[in-house]
Amino acid sequence: MRHALLRAGINLFAEKGYAGSSVREIVSLAGVTKPVLYYYFQSKEGLFQAILDSAAEEQEVILEEALEKPGTALERIAHLYRRIYQGLMENLQLFKLINHLFFGPPQGAPRYDIERFHRRMVEVIKEIYLGGLRQGEVREIDPEEATLLVLGVTDYCFHLDYLHPESMDPKRAERLLGLAFQGLSNRKDG
Repeated sequence: MRHALLRAGINLFAEKGYAGSSVREIVSLAGVTKPVLYYYFQSKEGLFQAILDSAAEEQEVILEEALEKPGTALERIAHLYRRIYQGLMENLQLFKLINHLFFGPPQGAPRYDIERFHRRMVEVIKEIYLGGLRQGEVREIDPEEATLLVLGVTDYCFHLDYLHPESMDPKRAERLLGLAFQGLSNRKDG
């Protein structure tokens, strides 16, 4: 029942926003009663918080996996991208919900540190880059800019596949990351 409520909440919040989704609609979609929702989550806000906390926990598992994975910086970042991409494709409504929270108006949603998803991703990508720098795999640039480059490529690919599923290409980001790591210059000196 808890899982059914989480799924129903994700679907309704993604489609109608937080304020546009009623407890009645959530429990109806989940096939449970209001007391069941209150038992597991205490309120609609509690359900909302639980959805985002669960997504953050899942992200943390993926990030830790990427940090512990052996390989070059590019291999580790490509692995990170594949794992996140897989999770997004399996949970498109959750991606839509989080995307709306990042880029849309609040729509009555309770306060939540949505930036925590981005901050943690930045920390891990920077750590992978710095590990690659220590191993001599990448050239030294501002770690913030290296991180922005990786995030720019991966975020663009996530959004392109989400917005235009007809042109979906799960390998696009890896190819673009490979280009970014190689550089476009033909010159040997940089």
